[in-house]
Amino acid sequence: MKLQLFDLGASGDGPLTKITEEKNIVDPRDAPYGGRRPNAPRAARSPKPSIVCIAPLSTMESKWLHAVAVLSDGKRLFLSTSGGSSSSVGLNSSLQRPTCLKIVATRPSPPLGVGGGLTFGAVSAAGRAQPEDLALKVESAFYSAGALIMSDSSTTAMSSLLAVQKDSAAQLTLPSTFGSASRSSRALRETVSALPVEGRMLCASDVFPLPDAAFIMQSLYADVECFAGFRKPSEKASVKLWAKGDLPTQHILPRRRVVVFNTMCLMEVVFNRPVDILRKLFDGKTLRSQIEEFFNRFGAGEAAAMCLMLAAKLLYAEDSPISSAVSEKAAEAFEDPGLVGMPQIDGTTALSSARTQAGGFSMGQVIQEAEPLFSGAYEGLCLCSSRLLYPIWELPVVVVRGPAGNNEDKDGVVVCRLSTGAMKVLESKIRSLETFLRSRRNKRRGLYGYVAGLGDSGSILYKTGPIIGSGVHNDGRGMYSTQIRDMKSADHSASNKKPRMLYTSAELAAMEVRAMECLRRLLRRSGEALFFLQLMCQHNVARLAQSLGDDLRKKLIHLTFHQLVCSEDGDQLAMRLISALMEYYIGPEGRGTVDEISSKLREGCPSYFNESDYKYYLAVECLERASMTNNHEERESLARDAFNLLAKIPDSADLSAICKRFENLRFYEAVVRLPLQKAQALDSTSDVINGQIDPRHHDTIILQRQQCYEIVMNALRTLKGVGQSGTPGLATTVDPASRSKYIKQIIQLSVQWPDTVFHEHLYRTLIELGLENELLEYGGSDLVSFLQSAGRKHDEEVRAVSSLTSGSKLHDLGAPISISQTKYLELLARYYVLKGEHIAAARMLLILAERQCSSSEEAPTLDQRYQYLSTAVLQAKSAGITADSSRNPIDSSTVDLLEGKLAVLRFQMQIKQELELMASQLENLSNSSESASDPFPCENILADSEKAKVAKDKAKELSLNLKSITQLYNDYAVPFNLWEVCLEMLSFANYSGDADSKIVREIWARLLDQALTRGGVAEACSVVKRVGSKLDPADGACLPLDIICLHLEKAALHRLSSGEELVGDEDVARALLGACKGLPEPVLAVYDQLLSNGAIMPSLTLKLRLLRSVLAILREWGMSVIAHRLGTTSAGASFFLDGTFSLNQTGASNQGVRDKIMSLANRYMTEVRRLNLPQNQTETVYRGFRNNNEDNP
Repeated sequence: MKLQLFDLGASGDGPLTKITEEKNIVDPRDAPYGGRRPNAPRAARSPKPSIVCIAPLSTMESKWLHAVAVLSDGKRLFLSTSGGSSSSVGLNSSLQRPTCLKIVATRPSPPLGVGGGLTFGAVSAAGRAQPEDLALKVESAFYSAGALIMSDSSTTAMSSLLAVQKDSAAQLTLPSTFGSASRSSRALRETVSALPVEGRMLCASDVFPLPDAAFIMQSLYADVECFAGFRKPSEKASVKLWAKGDLPTQHILPRRRVVVFNTMCLMEVVFNRPVDILRKLFDGKTLRSQIEEFFNRFGAGEAAAMCLMLAAKLLYAEDSPISSAVSEKAAEAFEDPGLVGMPQIDGTTALSSARTQAGGFSMGQVIQEAEPLFSGAYEGLCLCSSRLLYPIWELPVVVVRGPAGNNEDKDGVVVCRLSTGAMKVLESKIRSLETFLRSRRNKRRGLYGYVAGLGDSGSILYKTGPIIGSGVHNDGRGMYSTQIRDMKSADHSASNKKPRMLYTSAELAAMEVRAMECLRRLLRRSGEALFFLQLMCQHNVARLAQSLGDDLRKKLIHLTFHQLVCSEDGDQLAMRLISALMEYYIGPEGRGTVDEISSKLREGCPSYFNESDYKYYLAVECLERASMTNNHEERESLARDAFNLLAKIPDSADLSAICKRFENLRFYEAVVRLPLQKAQALDSTSDVINGQIDPRHHDTIILQRQQCYEIVMNALRTLKGVGQSGTPGLATTVDPASRSKYIKQIIQLSVQWPDTVFHEHLYRTLIELGLENELLEYGGSDLVSFLQSAGRKHDEEVRAVSSLTSGSKLHDLGAPISISQTKYLELLARYYVLKGEHIAAARMLLILAERQCSSSEEAPTLDQRYQYLSTAVLQAKSAGITADSSRNPIDSSTVDLLEGKLAVLRFQMQIKQELELMASQLENLSNSSESASDPFPCENILADSEKAKVAKDKAKELSLNLKSITQLYNDYAVPFNLWEVCLEMLSFANYSGDADSKIVREIWARLLDQALTRGGVAEACSVVKRVGSKLDPADGACLPLDIICLHLEKAALHRLSSGEELVGDEDVARALLGACKGLPEPVLAVYDQLLSNGAIMPSLTLKLRLLRSVLAILREWGMSVIAHRLGTTSAGASFFLDGTFSLNQTGASNQGVRDKIMSLANRYMTEVRRLNLPQNQTETVYRGFRNNNEDNP
């Protein structure tokens, strides 16, 4: 017997190409074929077998075996057409071509004498020996996807059909020890069924599912890795699924059928799956031992999965319907702890304890941490769920189809990967399973009832209702309570031998229930996702995908079903697709369509679309209609309806887009309230504000709340004409009056909302947009606290400001205030002014004036500080006026203090100006050419430069912060010889440090010497007039006229005598009069004092100089009297005296003053006569006094 191998090419339509030929397929030395075994008795030589059937093997069955040959004696030869080792063959079988033909493995013939009764569908052939005197006589055979049918004529009575299949059982059991485990063979286990038939089989063929069902199965599994190479025809897709075996496919495939055509008739052979066997067991009066044998044979997990298929009715619809009795029995078996076991800790079962030899222990194994091991019911639920979700879980939900069906075409059309029919079938099965689990939970059956009886609900919501059992009513705990009591007693008996277990039996049961509930919710979500995808397909998912942006479209193309069900990205994409669907149908005439789609979404996938989504899209529809109407009242009514709908679901709406629609409709109530309601919903218990939120969630919630706030802020920016990108906003299309009205409305609505965090956000935005006036006018009650806290960094400073506004004494806060904080304090002062709180405003302005700064960039100028203090003084005085009008007393100390600080600031400004002038002059002097008369020019230049630098640095110091009067005097005025300012400060401070005013006199002496040095007597007189006018003439401490007068008269006499300067007789006198603000009495008193003191005035020439000055004073006095009478100035009176007008004709203006002047003139004439000087020196003075008396009769 020989075989030849031909290659038809990769596509199967090429010419025949012979690859190889094998002549000795059957080894003649093999014992069954006439050979002789060693040490075996002689036997009759058997005929040489022939090949009755050759069938290909799919890659699902083997990666390196390619064909199977069935011999006439029932033996099977497994052939391979590829060379190399078995481990490397088949790795790339789609491209590999045949190169050889060899037998890789053989399989003996199935045993004879087996029956076709209901013994779990067939009898296992594993471990059965074939008698040597009996041999099969196979006349024909048929092999397909793991199933073999042979026509046997070995018996003379009647031929039979032998059906051979892979045994799906988990382990073999011995009938004599039913329920106990036995050793299993490593060889491939098969089940054999024998059917007596008349006639000889001629041929056989698979019965494929109906075309619609085949198309659904191909759509489900075409993209799964192991089925990816199989596309058309779709009917043959079931062959690959059959090759996977019964267990993983019996939920989706019908029972396998084979049509057999023999010499007598045409028959159909149906292969029972394990679930069909279990169904028949439940359908009759089956002993419990048979059910237990089934569970032991297939394992608790697989058997429980089959129970779920029967209880939830997941079998193929083509099969006969499952009766309610079978379904209920399957549900009870699924919940029977005697069949599925109980949850326990891994290592406590008999199986795990058997891993160590009895009576011994092992010290070489690593002790594994004990983990919970759930029951077979949970394992069965996992198996059933995973098999339902296997063809879709990790695969994309949509694909891109090009013009020629190419899925890689980027410009193609987005379509769902699965057909609508496939998704519908899968959804139905998943929902059926979830409905069954939910009903058992609600009825508190099995572990659900036990855990509910313990009072542990966990994350599971139990519902009350009747407890339904198998014919009797119970509490759902009976079987489990008994099992757990037995386990607890076992645990208690062993408690003295080993440590306490990690979990109690009740805790393990609760853990399993929670795990099953999680799986149930996953199934519910998966069913909703499939319904959602079907609805998207019905409404053209390609069009919906086009409405997405490029990024979202890419995410959609790569979105797997797992991500759609479990990830946040899946939720977002589903929401966007629903939004696109709704927006497509929204319109004036689209209400019915929107309601219809919304109803389907709410019923079919409530987790993706619930009642809140329905209200949202109804609101969007109202806004769409409002934007299209020209009737103002109708537009207002539609916007109000939309607002009322969205107000019920603020946390579910996409406010960034919806509020823009309200803005376009000028319905700003919704623009303000909807984002604020959503922000409140994000933190309903105010945990963020109270600081009680979990730190891990704090930043996320804060960010979400700020996003809500920004919607309101953006509306303000738009009205103000400031867009987020700096482009002009909506304000360009709104007239100023309407713009102001809308801004006022937004502010008032915002202030009414009780959210202080939002108020702070609002106030900052208003300041940023330059809406300070609106802020101060419409700000809420918390505006003051906001401005205070924003204007201060530390709580102590805030409390200090609060104490100032409540009327406490002022004090220096001392801490630096930045520029950003200054604007808040300025607004606070403006707010106080607007509200009529003048004292609070004055004190806030004082804080601004006295604020400390660390750098010149942040420091306000002294002029700005002066403006703050000047305004503060005005506000304090206004408070006094208001108090007088309201007859409420006001403390005048505030005004006095503010005026004093203002005076000190003037001194600081004056000193700064002097220092800057000094630095400028010294720099100019050092830059000028060197004096030829200077013996040390370089040293003087260096000294001037150093002094200029010091003066400049001091001036910069003065520009930073305010100084006290003591600092100004000691650190700035005295070191730089600013004697004029020193005198003014001493006068302001009411200095009376020493009885004889030695310091003041010394300062005046230095000031006069300084002036004389600079500009002679004229300069000194000018300084005396300027400084004296600022001082009080009655204050002898700060204005020592005797020292000033004597100093000036001596200097004038000396400079006049030496010819250095031409000094008039009246220059000093007029300077003293100017210092005394025109009052002659104090000046005459000083001269009288000096003339009468011979010790002070030993020089007769100096005394004559003083008398000339006295004469000038008397003349000025007289002129002032006449000027007063005439209502003019002294200059005007002098004009009349020098003219035709005679004083004698004017009458007596002030008799007392004239008499006093005449008395003084007479006395001083006598003094002139007493001088022992030549007459030519005294005559002029004497005549002057006499003429003065004559002019004042």
